[in-house]
Amino acid sequence: MYIHEREDWPDVHWNIEKLVEPLASVRYRQGSLIGQMQGLGFRLRQEAVLETLTKDVLKTSEIEGEKLDAEQVRSSVARRLGLDIGGLKSADRNVEGVVEMMLDATSHYDRPLTDERLFGWHAALFPTGRSGMTRIKTGTWRDERAEPMQVVSGAIGRERVHFEAPKAERLKKEMAAYLKWFEGECATDPVLKAGHAHLWFVTIHPFEDGNGRIARAITDMVLARSESSSQRFYSMSAQIKLEHREYYEILESTQRGSTDVTEWMRWFLDCLGRAIDGAQLTLKAVIDKARFWERIKGVQLNERQRSLINRLLDGFEGKLTSSKYAQLAKCSQDTAHRDIQALVERGVLVQNPEGGRSTSYSLAPVK
Repeated sequence: MYIHEREDWPDVHWNIEKLVEPLASVRYRQGSLIGQMQGLGFRLRQEAVLETLTKDVLKTSEIEGEKLDAEQVRSSVARRLGLDIGGLKSADRNVEGVVEMMLDATSHYDRPLTDERLFGWHAALFPTGRSGMTRIKTGTWRDERAEPMQVVSGAIGRERVHFEAPKAERLKKEMAAYLKWFEGECATDPVLKAGHAHLWFVTIHPFEDGNGRIARAITDMVLARSESSSQRFYSMSAQIKLEHREYYEILESTQRGSTDVTEWMRWFLDCLGRAIDGAQLTLKAVIDKARFWERIKGVQLNERQRSLINRLLDGFEGKLTSSKYAQLAKCSQDTAHRDIQALVERGVLVQNPEGGRSTSYSLAPVK
């Protein structure tokens, strides 16, 4: 028997005594992080938000096995935030759709969550009306054609079924109860409500596809409400991606258990705490980036060089060579070589020890 088949569903409960300590810890870390970010100043806060939202969009898609172009995501987020980062790259419809959903959830966290808003998010996720090669119904609840609606993980051919969602005939009633609760008066701490909202939505699984991404957007929305701020400095999706095995394990055990969801809520709080701790890496990267640009502010750079430096500061994969530079900047090998040598002469890049055909370059360390 699944949790949604029990007589007392959807009235889940938990042992608050077991959650007091982890909740207090998460709340303390939330406040501490927000305090740190407020001390950065407006420009650096905006950079931290850009990094966080870019990571959030990338990771929420990776959990579903979809790898988006990081530059497209970053450019799309920057445009919607009104940030001038230079060298903006056009984004395809799939990228724009995920970004649109995530930013609507967090930037407008105080707006009511309605079925029409959820339908809009779903339609944005699947702009062509297809999930891969399969045509799906978008902007509406799934129907009996999609049954049984199973929640699975793993590669094709090795999928693991974690549970089956309620039948389509129940969805209208289930979602009406969910949305009424979501916007109703609630004495529950908003962070606990975020964990409850995530579990409840994933259990119902109201759409043919995209339920996980929408559940995580809802989670971010409630967390934004808990902080009364649209600025996101940590990514729950990135942490769930790191812990996806444990995530599916606790989700499966909760679905097959009673309506006492204490263990799920404890896992959610612990995962959230680790997500907030992980934001320290984002904070360090933003500060290091700002220091680097401050160090070279007097150096004349062309647009190709400026874009390349940003790529390196954002975590360039592999080693930078003249051939990679030419490919990224869409220029000739000779132009790439001249650009790189100019950056070396000006102290922006340093040549790595290996030479010959293996010659590569790194950013000069900030002293």
